[in-house]
Amino acid sequence: VKRWLFMRSRPETIRPSQALPWVKTDLRALPAPAPTIVWFGHSSLLIKTGQGNILIDPIFSNHAGPVPGLVTAFPGTMHYHAEDMPPIDVLIISHDHYDHLDYRTMEKLKNHIKMAIVPMGVGADLVYWGFDPKKIIELNWNQSVTLPGGLRITATPAQHRSNRTYGEENKTLWASYVIQADHYRLFYGGDSGYGPLFKQIGQQYGPFDLALLECGQYSPNWPWTHLLLGQSAQAAVDLHAHLLEPIHWAKFVEADHPWNEPIETLMPAAEKLGMLVNVPRIGEPYTLGDPPKTAVWWDFQ
Repeated sequence: VKRWLFMRSRPETIRPSQALPWVKTDLRALPAPAPTIVWFGHSSLLIKTGQGNILIDPIFSNHAGPVPGLVTAFPGTMHYHAEDMPPIDVLIISHDHYDHLDYRTMEKLKNHIKMAIVPMGVGADLVYWGFDPKKIIELNWNQSVTLPGGLRITATPAQHRSNRTYGEENKTLWASYVIQADHYRLFYGGDSGYGPLFKQIGQQYGPFDLALLECGQYSPNWPWTHLLLGQSAQAAVDLHAHLLEPIHWAKFVEADHPWNEPIETLMPAAEKLGMLVNVPRIGEPYTLGDPPKTAVWWDFQ
């Protein structure tokens, strides 16, 4: 019987007992023989390609939510800031939740972003915060755009929801994304529960060199909107991905499970399915084609 199915008291290990290991990387000097990915914890990513820099769901204010101090970042995840980012050719936002679309981060980055790609309806937030409307592209599911540098971005379905206030639920769209850079294909899952959509995306847009898929903040209270224990590995198989990198973990507490339970559950599930997994430290760059990062750095409470 899977223990996440039962309501349980909040464990003492819901936050790590020590700072997470991290690597200081000069983000303006990343190599780009192939796409290079840098993860900042949770779902924030920088992808350097030969066709431009992609920043996804950045949150550098070190808390998630409308009230500072309520949902705070783990120690070790707060060493990267908006000022560290290189010029951003395209910002990608998956949906309007506070842990993916952060006002304080957007305020600092808006003058350094050439183009923003967001799901339908989310552009209004950026315009309200001072973004140039001409630099915002809204996409519906299965719509694509090719940017001047050659990057092709396609919004694809996800099984989630949206809202920044209780009275505005599902007024904007949420999305996953297919990213095509040169001959590489990457998939960014955003937030999504498990369903047939992964097989459908894999058949239509795959195979993928890398799938970036959530593996944390699941709960029996929202089984439909997030991947549950081990489902990230199956979703990567469905997508026809060569390599899986887990995201949406190791930065914030948004569910009642030990902070490292997602990765400790994912690794054996992926091994059973024959899925390679890349688990870099915060800020540690990974270039497609290199051996996956496999050091077990999360093995502590």
